[in-house]
Amino acid sequence: METIADTSKSYTAAYNQSITDPEAFWREQAAQIAWYQQPEQVLSSDENGFYRWFKGGKLNTAYLALDYHVENGRADQIAMIYDSPVTDTVRSYSYREFRDMVARFAGALRDLGVGKGDTVVIYMPVIPEAVVAMLACARLGAIHSVVFGGFAPHELTVRVDDAKPKVVISASCGIEFDKYIPYKPLLDKALNDSKHKPAHTIVLQRPYVVADMQPGRDLDFMEVWQKAAPADCVPVDALDPLYVLYTSGTTGKPKGIIRDNGGHAVALKYSMKAVYGVDPGDVFWAASDVGWAVGHSYLVYAPLIHGCTTVLFEGKPVRTPDAGTFWRIIQQHQVKVLFTAPTAIRAIKKEDPDGKFKKLYDLPSLKYLFLAGERCDPATYYWAKDLLKVPVIDHWWQTESGWPMVANMVGYGLIPAKAGSAGKPVCGYKVEILGEDGQELIPLQEGSVAVKLPLPPGCLPTLWEDDVRFRKSYLERFPGYYMTGDGGYIDEDGYVYIMGRIDDVINVSGHRLSTGEMEEMVASHNAVAECAVVGIADDLRGQRPVGLVVLKDGQTITEAQLEQELIALIREKIGAVAYFRNALLVKRLPKTRSGKILRKIIRNIADGEHYAIPSTIDDPVILTEIHDRFREKEIGNAFLQK
Repeated sequence: METIADTSKSYTAAYNQSITDPEAFWREQAAQIAWYQQPEQVLSSDENGFYRWFKGGKLNTAYLALDYHVENGRADQIAMIYDSPVTDTVRSYSYREFRDMVARFAGALRDLGVGKGDTVVIYMPVIPEAVVAMLACARLGAIHSVVFGGFAPHELTVRVDDAKPKVVISASCGIEFDKYIPYKPLLDKALNDSKHKPAHTIVLQRPYVVADMQPGRDLDFMEVWQKAAPADCVPVDALDPLYVLYTSGTTGKPKGIIRDNGGHAVALKYSMKAVYGVDPGDVFWAASDVGWAVGHSYLVYAPLIHGCTTVLFEGKPVRTPDAGTFWRIIQQHQVKVLFTAPTAIRAIKKEDPDGKFKKLYDLPSLKYLFLAGERCDPATYYWAKDLLKVPVIDHWWQTESGWPMVANMVGYGLIPAKAGSAGKPVCGYKVEILGEDGQELIPLQEGSVAVKLPLPPGCLPTLWEDDVRFRKSYLERFPGYYMTGDGGYIDEDGYVYIMGRIDDVINVSGHRLSTGEMEEMVASHNAVAECAVVGIADDLRGQRPVGLVVLKDGQTITEAQLEQELIALIREKIGAVAYFRNALLVKRLPKTRSGKILRKIIRNIADGEHYAIPSTIDDPVILTEIHDRFREKEIGNAFLQK
């Protein structure tokens, strides 16, 4: 049953069918995966009125990802390539070898009492054992919750108390550039502080740092793995959770996004050909951490369910060892599609603005570069397109959706790209732009990006043990719609432009202006590597924009000169109404580990408001540096505070 999504029809025909007759559309896609028991109902709703997909269907996600391929001619194909420049390791695993590893580790978890419906927290770096742990949970019907390796103890405590795992799986360390980050002290503190006490932790001892083990509670990963007998796949209901993934919430309490087994498998299988244009046997690389939604969907589950070879990369786009690492991996492993964040491309561009490292490699295998995680500014888009000479496809989705919502669906034929647009709505997503009172806006009018219910398969059905918060966070604002929290517009040709979180639209003297649009202009300056434009409080105008700029390596332009040039540029493009008056040079921008710029916190710093340092921040020291820069230039309220 080596079938793939039917992409012979046009995008328009497929999209229209997915909106007008979603049940028929998704019934066709559900036929592409192997069920133990076929679904009784394609689309239904539960007791809360929340939509559910494939009720009555029985399947196992780990079976689809591994055993199915072993049984159907792909046993000797490479399932995963582990490429770790930080440890100087490259290792390949066949589908048979990886299936056997997962089955044995599932047996180890089963021996510790982990079964269907139990939860397991995984706190590991980007290594094969992390993927083994995820798939072993799926094999048993257990629910995994991956926490980004190296997260602060408090954040891990919060997640342990919420998920209540039977077991926590970890490693002795992660590696950041040339530095080892010991995980065990962080894990010990988190479990010491948690109300919920898991019976066991399983710790992989990496040779670089050896963890101190607590007798009785802490078990050695390799020992329990090697002693265990393989476990078979456990059939689960399509509606049963596969995993819980926590995303930061505005209340400080993280939101547990649930992914169900049935809708997830169908949507991801469909997306590999329809969105990314890859076939079984192709090499697909999502340069992500396992702790993020991209890592779950497109590092682990989608490529394996589709029968691809996935690349697991432990390193950074620069300094491991240089800005040519991505191009080396693409050439060495014959990668067909690279999926990464714009921030990774900007990091490469900053260190190698002329693309000298790219000239060292030949990349005939590469067909597409997909970007997501935050909006891709046109300057980065054109730089990557000129360098790689392949289509660069910005697409947009969220942790909540689990797979793309807006894209250039290359499986149906590449449509002309428009810089600054994430493409057109993906099949299944009726994307609309709504005004304050919920009315649909006309083309080019900016408003709230919302998706008409029902959301397609693969999206969150609710939040982990919190239906009330799910309704309040996503469904209440616009009844009948899922509120994305992003602002944007749709042009006359149906292309969607995501301009950032709704609070990135600022009001300058009554004029609603997009800081995303201003960022495009700032980023277009040839001295700028990356930037953020935020709206800060202004007594006279309500708000005004301020730019934070990171220069390209080797640039010698002064802050004063750059500021004047950017003021002139924005005045020319938007007008004096924008009241752009300040550009601050900074060494780095504050970001989450997934590359999102923390614009709201920059604004809080400028306005002298209290802010909580988010658990996802890459380096908290940057916030102090930015505070100091605002004070130096006497901008906002920050300069009044010590």
